[in-house]
Amino acid sequence: MDMSVSRMVRVLALPVAVAWGIAAAAQDALSVVDGYLAAWNAHDSAAAAAYFADGVVYYDASVGTPVEGRDAAKTQVIDAFLNAAPDAVWTRDGDAIVSDGAVAFEWTFGGTNSGDWADGTKATGKSFSFHGMSIFRVEDGKIVRQSDYYDALGFYKQLGLM
Repeated sequence: MDMSVSRMVRVLALPVAVAWGIAAAAQDALSVVDGYLAAWNAHDSAAAAAYFADGVVYYDASVGTPVEGRDAAKTQVIDAFLNAAPDAVWTRDGDAIVSDGAVAFEWTFGGTNSGDWADGTKATGKSFSFHGMSIFRVEDGKIVRQSDYYDALGFYKQLGLM
């Protein structure tokens, strides 16, 4: 009798332990992404880039070509936006969806284009605010992939570039 109770406890404990581990991993992934977002909003590109794995892949759907590597993502994405809009604010709209190291959420990004863009486009001095969504993959406490999908046309129109 004791043997069967012990076995039943082990059988029931395994799914609970697995579920607990999955929930903890999901919370860890969300904490990583939240820290990354906070670094953007603190306008600290080095701190934001520190959340990336060395071989991160950053995909911007409006560009279509992925940026690969932490240093490239820092200079070509984070620095590009924060230099062009030093007052940028990136806010999550609603709750994130978190599952097995993946984090997805809708967002609003806004600021004033008071600096030149990395591609040489001059500052317009115009304010902007646009919506989008991001999907992150987090492994071992680092972002290994970020994919952004947003209203690039609306963004460019607000800046007077289209």
